[in-house]
Amino acid sequence: MINMNRILNNPFKNKGTAFTLKERQQLGLDGLLPPKVQTLQQQVDQAYQQYQSKPTNLAKRQFLMTIFNTNRILFYKLFSQHVVEFMPIVYDPTIAEDIEKYSDIFTQPQGAAYISIDNQNSTNAIKRALVYASDGRKIRLIVVTDAQEILGIGDWGVNGVDICVGKLMVYTAAAGIDPREVLPVVLDVGTDNQKLLKSPNYLGNRHARVTGDKYYDFVDKFVKTAESTFPDMYLHFEDFGRDNAANILNKYRSQYTVFNDDIQGTGIIILASILGALNISHEKLTDQRYLCFGAGTAGTGIANHVYREFIQQGLSPKEAKKHFYLVDKQGLLFKDDPTLTPQQKVFARDKSEFDHPDRLTDLLSVVKAIHPTILVGTSTAPGTFTKQVVQEMAAHTKRPIICPISNPTKLAEAKPKDLLNWTDGKALIATGVPYPDIKANNGVTYQIGQANNALVYPGVGLGVLAVHATRLSDEMISAAAHSLGGIVDTTKPGAAVLPPVSKLNQFSNNVAIAVAKTAVKQGLTKSKISVDDVPKLVKQTRWSPHY
Repeated sequence: MINMNRILNNPFKNKGTAFTLKERQQLGLDGLLPPKVQTLQQQVDQAYQQYQSKPTNLAKRQFLMTIFNTNRILFYKLFSQHVVEFMPIVYDPTIAEDIEKYSDIFTQPQGAAYISIDNQNSTNAIKRALVYASDGRKIRLIVVTDAQEILGIGDWGVNGVDICVGKLMVYTAAAGIDPREVLPVVLDVGTDNQKLLKSPNYLGNRHARVTGDKYYDFVDKFVKTAESTFPDMYLHFEDFGRDNAANILNKYRSQYTVFNDDIQGTGIIILASILGALNISHEKLTDQRYLCFGAGTAGTGIANHVYREFIQQGLSPKEAKKHFYLVDKQGLLFKDDPTLTPQQKVFARDKSEFDHPDRLTDLLSVVKAIHPTILVGTSTAPGTFTKQVVQEMAAHTKRPIICPISNPTKLAEAKPKDLLNWTDGKALIATGVPYPDIKANNGVTYQIGQANNALVYPGVGLGVLAVHATRLSDEMISAAAHSLGGIVDTTKPGAAVLPPVSKLNQFSNNVAIAVAKTAVKQGLTKSKISVDDVPKLVKQTRWSPHY
Protein backbone atom coordinates (compact mmCIF):
# COMPACT_ATOMS: atom_id res chain seq x y z
CA MET A 1 0.00 0.00 0.00
CA ILE A 2 2.84 2.40 0.79
CA ASN A 3 4.45 1.77 -2.61
CA MET A 4 1.08 2.27 -4.30
CA ASN A 5 0.60 5.64 -2.61
CA ARG A 6 4.09 6.74 -3.52
CA ILE A 7 3.59 5.84 -7.18
CA LEU A 8 0.12 7.32 -7.68
CA ASN A 9 1.08 10.46 -5.76
CA ASN A 10 4.43 10.93 -7.48
CA PRO A 11 3.92 13.02 -10.65
CA PHE A 12 7.22 11.79 -12.08
CA LYS A 13 6.20 8.11 -11.82
CA ASN A 14 2.41 8.15 -12.04
CA LYS A 15 0.90 6.99 -15.35
CA GLY A 16 -2.71 6.91 -14.15
CA THR A 17 -4.95 4.88 -16.43
CA ALA A 18 -1.97 4.08 -18.68
CA PHE A 19 -0.57 1.55 -16.21
CA THR A 20 -0.87 -1.83 -17.97
CA LEU A 21 -2.63 -4.75 -16.29
CA LYS A 22 0.73 -6.38 -15.65
CA GLU A 23 2.09 -3.18 -14.08
CA ARG A 24 -1.00 -2.89 -11.89
CA GLN A 25 -0.44 -6.40 -10.57
CA GLN A 26 3.26 -5.86 -9.98
CA LEU A 27 2.81 -2.49 -8.27
CA GLY A 28 -0.19 -3.37 -6.13
CA LEU A 29 -2.58 -1.18 -8.08
CA ASP A 30 -5.29 -3.78 -8.73
CA GLY A 31 -8.69 -2.20 -8.11
CA LEU A 32 -7.24 1.25 -7.55
CA LEU A 33 -7.77 2.51 -11.10
CA PRO A 34 -10.65 2.20 -13.60
CA PRO A 35 -10.35 -1.09 -15.55
CA LYS A 36 -9.67 0.42 -18.96
CA VAL A 37 -6.01 0.78 -19.91
CA GLN A 38 -5.44 3.91 -21.98
CA THR A 39 -2.56 4.87 -24.20
CA LEU A 40 -0.78 8.16 -23.57
CA GLN A 41 -2.40 9.65 -26.67
CA GLN A 42 -5.87 8.60 -25.48
CA GLN A 43 -5.17 10.35 -22.18
CA VAL A 44 -4.02 13.45 -24.06
CA ASP A 45 -7.14 13.53 -26.23
CA GLN A 46 -9.43 13.10 -23.24
CA ALA A 47 -7.60 15.77 -21.22
CA TYR A 48 -7.79 18.24 -24.11
CA GLN A 49 -11.55 17.73 -24.37
CA GLN A 50 -11.84 18.54 -20.67
CA TYR A 51 -9.57 21.56 -21.10
CA GLN A 52 -11.77 22.97 -23.86
CA SER A 53 -14.83 22.83 -21.61
CA LYS A 54 -13.34 25.24 -19.05
CA PRO A 55 -15.02 28.68 -19.16
CA THR A 56 -12.07 31.02 -18.51
CA ASN A 57 -8.33 31.13 -19.10
CA LEU A 58 -7.72 30.95 -15.37
CA ALA A 59 -9.93 27.87 -15.09
CA LYS A 60 -8.04 26.32 -17.98
CA ARG A 61 -4.73 26.99 -16.26
CA GLN A 62 -5.95 25.49 -13.01
CA PHE A 63 -7.10 22.38 -14.88
CA LEU A 64 -3.68 22.03 -16.52
CA MET A 65 -2.04 22.47 -13.12
CA THR A 66 -4.06 19.56 -11.81
CA ILE A 67 -2.57 17.36 -14.52
CA PHE A 68 0.89 18.82 -13.86
CA ASN A 69 0.60 17.96 -10.18
CA THR A 70 -0.37 14.35 -10.85
CA ASN A 71 1.32 13.24 -14.08
CA ARG A 72 4.24 15.19 -15.58
CA ILE A 73 4.52 13.05 -18.70
CA LEU A 74 0.85 13.49 -19.57
CA PHE A 75 1.11 17.22 -18.92
CA TYR A 76 4.10 17.73 -21.20
CA LYS A 77 2.74 15.46 -23.94
CA LEU A 78 -0.47 17.52 -23.90
CA PHE A 79 1.52 20.77 -23.84
CA SER A 80 3.72 19.65 -26.76
CA GLN A 81 0.68 19.14 -28.99
CA HIS A 82 -0.88 22.54 -28.21
CA VAL A 83 2.11 24.83 -27.63
CA VAL A 84 0.72 27.97 -29.26
CA GLU A 85 -2.64 27.64 -27.51
CA PHE A 86 -1.19 26.77 -24.10
CA MET A 87 1.69 29.24 -23.84
CA PRO A 88 -0.47 32.24 -22.83
CA ILE A 89 -2.41 29.99 -20.46
CA VAL A 90 0.48 28.23 -18.75
CA TYR A 91 2.62 31.36 -18.69
CA ASP A 92 2.13 35.04 -19.50
CA PRO A 93 -0.44 36.66 -19.43
CA THR A 94 -2.73 34.23 -17.52
CA ILE A 95 -0.08 33.41 -14.93
CA ALA A 96 -0.30 36.99 -13.63
CA GLU A 97 -3.87 36.41 -12.48
CA ASP A 98 -2.89 33.09 -10.96
CA ILE A 99 -0.09 34.73 -8.97
CA GLU A 100 -2.40 37.41 -7.61
CA LYS A 101 -4.77 34.69 -6.35
CA TYR A 102 -2.13 32.13 -5.37
CA SER A 103 -2.69 32.17 -1.61
CA ASP A 104 -6.47 32.30 -1.99
CA ILE A 105 -6.66 29.24 -4.23
CA PHE A 106 -3.64 27.30 -2.91
CA THR A 107 -4.03 23.53 -3.04
CA GLN A 108 -0.50 22.08 -3.09
CA PRO A 109 3.15 23.24 -3.23
CA GLN A 110 3.95 21.72 -6.66
CA GLY A 111 7.36 20.46 -5.60
CA ALA A 112 8.81 23.92 -4.97
CA ALA A 113 11.25 24.88 -2.22
CA TYR A 114 9.97 27.70 0.01
CA ILE A 115 12.92 29.29 1.80
CA SER A 116 12.04 31.83 4.47
CA ILE A 117 14.38 34.47 5.82
CA ASP A 118 12.53 34.11 9.13
CA ASN A 119 12.69 30.35 9.56
CA GLN A 120 15.49 29.12 7.31
CA ASN A 121 18.16 31.80 7.46
CA SER A 122 21.04 29.37 7.94
CA THR A 123 23.05 27.21 5.60
CA ASN A 124 21.82 23.99 7.21
CA ALA A 125 18.16 25.01 7.07
CA ILE A 126 18.44 26.07 3.43
CA LYS A 127 20.17 22.82 2.54
CA ARG A 128 17.43 20.79 4.23
CA ALA A 129 14.75 22.64 2.26
CA LEU A 130 16.54 22.02 -1.03
CA VAL A 131 17.19 18.36 -0.26
CA TYR A 132 13.61 17.70 0.86
CA ALA A 133 12.15 19.50 -2.17
CA SER A 134 14.39 17.66 -4.63
CA ASP A 135 13.41 14.32 -3.04
CA GLY A 136 16.46 12.45 -4.28
CA ARG A 137 16.36 13.89 -7.80
CA LYS A 138 19.52 15.18 -9.51
CA ILE A 139 18.82 18.90 -9.94
CA ARG A 140 20.49 20.66 -12.87
CA LEU A 141 18.29 23.74 -13.19
CA ILE A 142 16.81 26.02 -10.52
CA VAL A 143 14.60 29.03 -11.19
CA VAL A 144 14.55 31.24 -8.09
CA THR A 145 12.69 34.45 -7.30
CA ASP A 146 12.18 36.81 -4.40
CA ALA A 147 9.08 38.06 -6.28
CA GLN A 148 9.73 41.76 -5.81
CA GLU A 149 8.96 42.69 -9.42
CA ILE A 150 6.74 40.01 -10.96
CA LEU A 151 6.06 40.67 -14.67
CA GLY A 152 4.37 44.07 -14.69
CA ILE A 153 2.34 43.48 -11.53
CA GLY A 154 4.96 44.17 -8.90
CA ASP A 155 5.60 42.68 -5.47
CA TRP A 156 3.68 39.46 -4.76
CA GLY A 157 5.74 37.86 -2.03
CA VAL A 158 5.58 34.10 -1.70
CA ASN A 159 2.83 34.02 -4.36
CA GLY A 160 5.63 34.61 -6.85
CA VAL A 161 6.69 30.97 -6.65
CA ASP A 162 4.22 30.42 -9.48
CA ILE A 163 6.47 32.38 -11.85
CA CYS A 164 9.25 29.86 -11.22
CA VAL A 165 6.91 26.92 -11.83
CA GLY A 166 5.71 28.52 -15.06
CA LYS A 167 9.23 29.30 -16.30
CA LEU A 168 10.30 25.72 -15.75
CA MET A 169 7.27 24.44 -17.65
CA VAL A 170 8.40 26.48 -20.64
CA TYR A 171 11.98 25.21 -20.30
CA THR A 172 10.67 21.68 -20.70
CA ALA A 173 8.03 22.34 -23.35
CA ALA A 174 10.33 24.46 -25.52
CA ALA A 175 13.75 22.91 -25.04
CA GLY A 176 13.15 19.47 -23.58
CA ILE A 177 14.78 20.12 -20.21
CA ASP A 178 14.12 17.01 -18.12
CA PRO A 179 11.40 17.96 -15.59
CA ARG A 180 12.93 15.55 -13.07
CA GLU A 181 16.05 17.73 -13.00
CA VAL A 182 14.45 21.11 -12.26
CA LEU A 183 13.42 22.85 -9.04
CA PRO A 184 11.39 26.05 -8.47
CA VAL A 185 12.51 28.10 -5.45
CA VAL A 186 11.05 31.18 -3.77
CA LEU A 187 13.04 33.26 -1.30
CA ASP A 188 10.50 34.75 1.09
CA VAL A 189 12.01 37.94 2.52
CA GLY A 190 8.64 39.53 3.25
CA THR A 191 6.52 41.80 1.06
CA ASP A 192 5.64 45.46 0.78
CA ASN A 193 2.31 44.61 -0.83
CA GLN A 194 -0.22 45.87 1.74
CA LYS A 195 -3.04 43.92 0.09
CA LEU A 196 -1.19 40.70 0.84
CA LEU A 197 -0.23 41.70 4.36
CA LYS A 198 -3.85 42.47 5.18
CA SER A 199 -5.23 39.29 3.63
CA PRO A 200 -6.02 36.48 6.11
CA ASN A 201 -5.23 33.96 3.36
CA TYR A 202 -1.72 35.17 2.52
CA LEU A 203 0.74 32.30 3.00
CA GLY A 204 4.02 34.21 3.18
CA ASN A 205 5.94 36.12 5.84
CA ARG A 206 3.83 38.96 7.23
CA HIS A 207 6.30 41.81 7.37
CA ALA A 208 7.92 44.37 5.11
CA ARG A 209 10.68 43.23 2.81
CA VAL A 210 14.04 42.74 4.46
CA THR A 211 16.69 44.89 2.75
CA GLY A 212 20.35 45.76 2.98
CA ASP A 213 23.08 43.50 4.34
CA LYS A 214 20.67 41.03 5.93
CA TYR A 215 18.94 40.51 2.57
CA TYR A 216 22.17 40.07 0.62
CA ASP A 217 23.55 37.71 3.27
CA PHE A 218 20.42 35.54 2.93
CA VAL A 219 20.71 35.47 -0.87
CA ASP A 220 24.41 34.61 -0.56
CA LYS A 221 23.67 31.69 1.75
CA PHE A 222 21.09 30.39 -0.69
CA VAL A 223 23.33 30.68 -3.76
CA LYS A 224 26.33 29.03 -2.12
CA THR A 225 24.21 26.29 -0.54
CA ALA A 226 22.41 25.54 -3.79
CA GLU A 227 25.69 25.43 -5.70
CA SER A 228 27.28 23.03 -3.21
CA THR A 229 24.15 20.86 -2.99
CA PHE A 230 23.73 20.63 -6.77
CA PRO A 231 27.24 21.12 -8.24
CA ASP A 232 26.15 20.64 -11.87
CA MET A 233 23.46 23.30 -11.67
CA TYR A 234 22.40 26.23 -13.86
CA LEU A 235 20.85 28.97 -11.68
CA HIS A 236 18.19 31.21 -13.21
CA PHE A 237 17.26 34.40 -11.28
CA GLU A 238 13.73 35.65 -11.95
CA ASP A 239 11.85 38.86 -11.09
CA PHE A 240 14.19 40.30 -8.49
CA GLY A 241 13.74 44.03 -7.81
CA ARG A 242 15.53 46.76 -9.75
CA ASP A 243 17.74 47.65 -6.77
CA ASN A 244 18.97 44.07 -6.35
CA ALA A 245 18.80 42.19 -9.65
CA ALA A 246 21.94 43.56 -11.31
CA ASN A 247 23.90 43.50 -8.06
CA ILE A 248 23.13 39.80 -7.57
CA LEU A 249 23.85 38.87 -11.18
CA ASN A 250 27.14 40.78 -11.23
CA LYS A 251 28.28 39.22 -7.96
CA TYR A 252 27.84 35.61 -9.06
CA ARG A 253 28.18 35.54 -12.86
CA SER A 254 31.97 35.16 -12.72
CA GLN A 255 31.78 32.40 -10.08
CA TYR A 256 28.87 30.24 -11.22
CA THR A 257 26.70 29.46 -14.24
CA VAL A 258 23.93 31.95 -13.56
CA PHE A 259 21.38 33.84 -15.63
CA ASN A 260 18.94 36.66 -14.96
CA ASP A 261 16.02 36.49 -17.36
CA ASP A 262 14.84 40.05 -16.77
CA ILE A 263 18.27 41.47 -17.57
CA GLN A 264 19.82 38.96 -19.97
CA GLY A 265 16.80 37.10 -21.35
CA THR A 266 14.86 40.25 -22.14
CA GLY A 267 18.03 41.77 -23.57
CA ILE A 268 18.51 38.81 -25.89
CA ILE A 269 14.97 38.83 -27.24
CA ILE A 270 14.83 42.58 -27.84
CA LEU A 271 18.22 42.50 -29.52
CA ALA A 272 16.92 39.63 -31.67
CA SER A 273 13.80 41.72 -32.44
CA ILE A 274 15.92 44.66 -33.53
CA LEU A 275 18.18 42.48 -35.67
CA GLY A 276 15.08 40.90 -37.21
CA ALA A 277 13.60 44.33 -37.95
CA LEU A 278 16.84 45.46 -39.58
CA ASN A 279 16.78 42.33 -41.76
CA ILE A 280 13.46 43.64 -43.08
CA SER A 281 14.44 47.31 -43.41
CA HIS A 282 18.00 46.55 -44.65
CA GLU A 283 19.43 49.21 -42.37
CA LYS A 284 22.54 49.09 -40.19
CA LEU A 285 22.35 48.78 -36.41
CA THR A 286 25.08 51.39 -35.97
CA ASP A 287 22.89 53.97 -37.74
CA GLN A 288 20.07 53.64 -35.18
CA ARG A 289 19.12 55.88 -32.25
CA TYR A 290 17.80 53.87 -29.33
CA LEU A 291 15.21 55.22 -26.87
CA CYS A 292 14.01 53.16 -23.91
CA PHE A 293 10.91 54.27 -22.01
CA GLY A 294 11.11 52.70 -18.55
CA ALA A 295 14.62 52.47 -17.11
CA GLY A 296 14.20 49.75 -14.50
CA THR A 297 15.86 46.33 -14.41
CA ALA A 298 14.51 45.23 -17.79
CA GLY A 299 15.01 48.58 -19.51
CA THR A 300 18.64 49.03 -18.50
CA GLY A 301 19.37 45.34 -19.06
CA ILE A 302 18.05 45.50 -22.62
CA ALA A 303 19.93 48.72 -23.34
CA ASN A 304 23.14 47.14 -22.09
CA HIS A 305 22.82 44.14 -24.43
CA VAL A 306 21.99 46.29 -27.45
CA TYR A 307 24.89 48.60 -26.54
CA ARG A 308 27.30 45.66 -26.51
CA GLU A 309 26.07 44.69 -29.96
CA PHE A 310 26.92 48.19 -31.22
CA ILE A 311 30.47 47.60 -29.95
CA GLN A 312 30.65 44.16 -31.57
CA GLN A 313 29.68 45.82 -34.85
CA GLY A 314 32.67 48.14 -34.71
CA LEU A 315 31.90 51.18 -32.57
CA SER A 316 33.99 52.22 -29.60
CA PRO A 317 32.22 52.24 -26.22
CA LYS A 318 32.20 56.03 -26.27
CA GLU A 319 30.70 56.19 -29.75
CA ALA A 320 28.16 53.47 -28.97
CA LYS A 321 26.79 55.29 -25.92
CA LYS A 322 25.98 58.32 -28.04
CA HIS A 323 23.18 56.26 -29.64
CA PHE A 324 21.32 55.56 -26.35
CA TYR A 325 18.68 57.57 -24.48
CA LEU A 326 16.75 56.36 -21.42
CA VAL A 327 13.53 57.92 -20.16
CA ASP A 328 11.98 57.15 -16.77
CA LYS A 329 9.43 58.85 -14.53
CA GLN A 330 11.52 62.02 -14.28
CA GLY A 331 11.99 62.25 -18.06
CA LEU A 332 15.28 61.86 -19.93
CA LEU A 333 17.96 60.60 -17.55
CA PHE A 334 20.77 63.09 -16.92
CA LYS A 335 24.08 62.48 -15.19
CA ASP A 336 23.48 65.06 -12.45
CA ASP A 337 20.42 63.18 -11.12
CA PRO A 338 21.39 61.81 -7.65
CA THR A 339 18.60 59.19 -7.72
CA LEU A 340 20.03 57.21 -10.65
CA THR A 341 20.90 53.56 -10.17
CA PRO A 342 24.37 52.36 -11.25
CA GLN A 343 22.77 50.73 -14.31
CA GLN A 344 21.02 53.98 -15.28
CA LYS A 345 24.17 56.09 -14.87
CA VAL A 346 25.83 54.18 -17.71
CA PHE A 347 23.42 55.72 -20.25
CA ALA A 348 22.63 59.08 -18.63
CA ARG A 349 23.21 62.12 -20.82
CA ASP A 350 24.90 65.48 -20.29
CA LYS A 351 22.53 68.41 -20.11
CA SER A 352 24.96 70.41 -22.25
CA GLU A 353 23.84 68.32 -25.25
CA PHE A 354 20.45 70.04 -25.31
CA ASP A 355 19.30 73.64 -25.62
CA HIS A 356 16.46 73.18 -23.10
CA PRO A 357 17.17 70.05 -21.01
CA ASP A 358 14.66 71.15 -18.37
CA ARG A 359 11.86 70.59 -20.91
CA LEU A 360 12.71 66.92 -21.55
CA THR A 361 10.42 65.62 -18.84
CA ASP A 362 8.02 63.49 -20.90
CA LEU A 363 8.25 60.96 -23.71
CA LEU A 364 6.92 63.23 -26.48
CA SER A 365 9.38 66.03 -25.77
CA VAL A 366 12.27 63.54 -25.82
CA VAL A 367 11.10 61.98 -29.09
CA LYS A 368 10.92 65.46 -30.66
CA ALA A 369 14.42 66.27 -29.43
CA ILE A 370 16.32 63.13 -30.40
CA HIS A 371 14.33 61.55 -33.29
CA PRO A 372 14.74 57.91 -32.23
CA THR A 373 14.61 55.09 -34.76
CA ILE A 374 14.07 52.42 -32.07
CA LEU A 375 11.54 52.83 -29.24
CA VAL A 376 11.37 50.16 -26.53
CA GLY A 377 8.75 50.27 -23.77
CA THR A 378 9.37 48.61 -20.40
CA SER A 379 7.43 51.19 -18.38
CA THR A 380 4.25 49.24 -17.46
CA ALA A 381 2.50 52.55 -18.25
CA PRO A 382 -0.38 51.62 -20.59
CA GLY A 383 -1.09 53.68 -23.68
CA THR A 384 1.96 55.93 -23.37
CA PHE A 385 3.05 55.32 -26.97
CA THR A 386 0.39 57.72 -28.19
CA LYS A 387 -0.49 58.59 -31.78
CA GLN A 388 1.37 61.87 -31.42
CA VAL A 389 4.51 60.16 -30.07
CA VAL A 390 4.48 57.47 -32.75
CA GLN A 391 3.80 59.80 -35.68
CA GLU A 392 6.50 62.18 -34.47
CA MET A 393 8.93 59.28 -34.43
CA ALA A 394 7.78 57.99 -37.85
CA ALA A 395 8.26 61.43 -39.40
CA HIS A 396 12.03 61.06 -39.04
CA THR A 397 12.66 57.41 -39.96
CA LYS A 398 11.39 55.22 -42.80
CA ARG A 399 10.81 52.07 -40.71
CA PRO A 400 10.39 52.87 -37.01
CA ILE A 401 11.18 49.90 -34.76
CA ILE A 402 8.69 49.93 -31.88
CA CYS A 403 8.61 47.39 -29.04
CA PRO A 404 5.87 47.92 -26.42
CA ILE A 405 6.83 44.91 -24.30
CA SER A 406 5.32 45.67 -20.90
CA ASN A 407 3.01 42.88 -19.80
CA PRO A 408 0.41 41.63 -19.10
CA THR A 409 -1.69 43.04 -21.94
CA LYS A 410 -3.37 45.71 -19.83
CA LEU A 411 0.02 47.35 -19.17
CA ALA A 412 1.29 47.53 -22.76
CA GLU A 413 2.44 50.94 -23.99
CA ALA A 414 0.47 50.54 -27.26
CA LYS A 415 -1.57 48.13 -29.33
CA PRO A 416 0.10 46.90 -32.52
CA LYS A 417 -2.92 47.64 -34.70
CA ASP A 418 -2.73 51.31 -33.68
CA LEU A 419 1.01 51.42 -34.36
CA LEU A 420 0.48 50.02 -37.86
CA ASN A 421 -2.39 52.36 -38.68
CA TRP A 422 -0.61 55.44 -37.30
CA THR A 423 2.45 54.71 -39.46
CA ASP A 424 0.68 53.41 -42.59
CA GLY A 425 2.13 49.96 -41.95
CA LYS A 426 5.75 51.12 -41.73
CA ALA A 427 6.29 50.26 -38.06
CA LEU A 428 8.30 47.13 -37.31
CA ILE A 429 6.79 45.80 -34.11
CA ALA A 430 7.57 43.35 -31.32
CA THR A 431 5.18 43.01 -28.36
CA GLY A 432 5.46 41.47 -24.93
CA VAL A 433 2.27 39.41 -25.27
CA PRO A 434 0.84 37.42 -28.20
CA TYR A 435 -1.36 39.03 -30.84
CA PRO A 436 -3.14 37.46 -33.82
CA ASP A 437 -2.34 38.58 -37.36
CA ILE A 438 -3.56 42.13 -38.00
CA LYS A 439 -5.04 43.55 -41.19
CA ALA A 440 -4.14 47.22 -41.18
CA ASN A 441 -5.91 50.10 -42.91
CA ASN A 442 -3.51 49.79 -45.86
CA GLY A 443 -4.91 46.32 -46.62
CA VAL A 444 -1.77 44.36 -45.68
CA THR A 445 -1.98 41.57 -43.11
CA TYR A 446 0.85 41.78 -40.60
CA GLN A 447 2.29 39.09 -38.37
CA ILE A 448 3.30 40.47 -34.98
CA GLY A 449 6.52 39.22 -33.43
CA GLN A 450 6.15 38.37 -29.77
CA ALA A 451 9.23 39.46 -27.81
CA ASN A 452 8.66 36.65 -25.38
CA ASN A 453 11.69 35.51 -23.43
CA ALA A 454 10.40 31.99 -23.97
CA LEU A 455 11.87 32.25 -27.46
CA VAL A 456 15.37 32.32 -26.03
CA TYR A 457 15.86 31.38 -22.39
CA PRO A 458 14.92 27.69 -22.80
CA GLY A 459 17.44 27.31 -25.61
CA VAL A 460 20.12 29.13 -23.61
CA GLY A 461 19.53 26.70 -20.74
CA LEU A 462 19.62 23.68 -23.04
CA GLY A 463 22.90 24.83 -24.56
CA VAL A 464 24.45 25.41 -21.14
CA LEU A 465 23.34 22.02 -19.82
CA ALA A 466 24.30 20.11 -22.97
CA VAL A 467 27.99 21.00 -22.68
CA HIS A 468 28.12 21.52 -18.88
CA ALA A 469 29.09 25.16 -19.34
CA THR A 470 30.91 26.67 -16.37
CA ARG A 471 29.82 30.25 -17.09
CA LEU A 472 27.33 32.15 -19.27
CA SER A 473 29.40 34.73 -21.15
CA ASP A 474 28.36 37.84 -23.06
CA GLU A 475 29.47 36.12 -26.26
CA MET A 476 27.13 33.18 -25.57
CA ILE A 477 24.28 35.63 -25.04
CA SER A 478 25.06 37.47 -28.29
CA ALA A 479 25.17 34.14 -30.13
CA ALA A 480 21.67 33.37 -28.81
CA ALA A 481 20.28 36.63 -30.21
CA HIS A 482 21.84 36.10 -33.64
CA SER A 483 20.68 32.48 -33.87
CA LEU A 484 17.03 33.46 -34.42
CA GLY A 485 17.78 35.01 -37.79
CA GLY A 486 16.88 33.13 -40.97
CA ILE A 487 13.71 31.50 -39.65
CA VAL A 488 11.38 34.30 -40.87
CA ASP A 489 10.92 35.02 -44.58
CA THR A 490 11.68 38.75 -44.51
CA THR A 491 10.63 39.26 -48.15
CA LYS A 492 6.99 38.52 -47.36
CA PRO A 493 4.77 41.63 -46.91
CA GLY A 494 3.82 41.96 -43.25
CA ALA A 495 6.62 39.64 -42.09
CA ALA A 496 7.24 39.52 -38.36
CA VAL A 497 10.52 40.59 -36.79
CA LEU A 498 10.65 37.34 -34.80
CA PRO A 499 9.74 33.72 -35.55
CA PRO A 500 6.34 32.51 -34.31
CA VAL A 501 5.81 30.53 -31.12
CA SER A 502 4.66 27.63 -33.30
CA LYS A 503 8.36 27.10 -34.12
CA LEU A 504 9.39 27.12 -30.47
CA ASN A 505 11.19 23.78 -30.60
CA GLN A 506 13.10 24.71 -33.76
CA PHE A 507 14.51 27.96 -32.51
CA SER A 508 15.16 26.60 -29.02
CA ASN A 509 17.39 24.06 -30.75
CA ASN A 510 19.06 26.80 -32.82
CA VAL A 511 19.70 28.89 -29.71
CA ALA A 512 21.06 25.89 -27.78
CA ILE A 513 23.53 24.95 -30.50
CA ALA A 514 24.72 28.55 -30.89
CA VAL A 515 25.19 28.99 -27.14
CA ALA A 516 26.88 25.61 -26.67
CA LYS A 517 29.27 26.10 -29.60
CA THR A 518 30.31 29.48 -28.22
CA ALA A 519 30.93 27.98 -24.78
CA VAL A 520 33.12 25.29 -26.33
CA LYS A 521 35.09 27.82 -28.39
CA GLN A 522 35.69 29.92 -25.27
CA GLY A 523 36.78 26.94 -23.19
CA LEU A 524 33.87 27.39 -20.78
CA THR A 525 33.01 23.70 -20.36
CA LYS A 526 33.86 21.24 -17.59
CA SER A 527 35.57 18.88 -20.04
CA LYS A 528 37.13 19.17 -23.47
CA ILE A 529 34.45 19.01 -26.18
CA SER A 530 34.65 19.28 -29.95
CA VAL A 531 32.47 21.93 -31.61
CA ASP A 532 31.41 19.26 -34.09
CA ASP A 533 29.91 17.21 -31.24
CA VAL A 534 27.61 20.00 -30.03
CA PRO A 535 24.50 19.17 -32.11
CA LYS A 536 24.67 15.56 -30.93
CA LEU A 537 25.07 16.61 -27.30
CA VAL A 538 22.13 19.01 -27.56
CA LYS A 539 19.97 16.24 -29.03
CA GLN A 540 21.02 13.80 -26.31
CA THR A 541 20.17 16.32 -23.57
CA ARG A 542 16.61 16.87 -24.79
CA TRP A 543 13.93 14.96 -22.88
CA SER A 544 10.66 13.89 -24.51
CA PRO A 545 7.40 12.86 -22.79
CA HIS A 546 6.65 9.15 -23.17
CA TYR A 547 5.88 6.25 -20.86
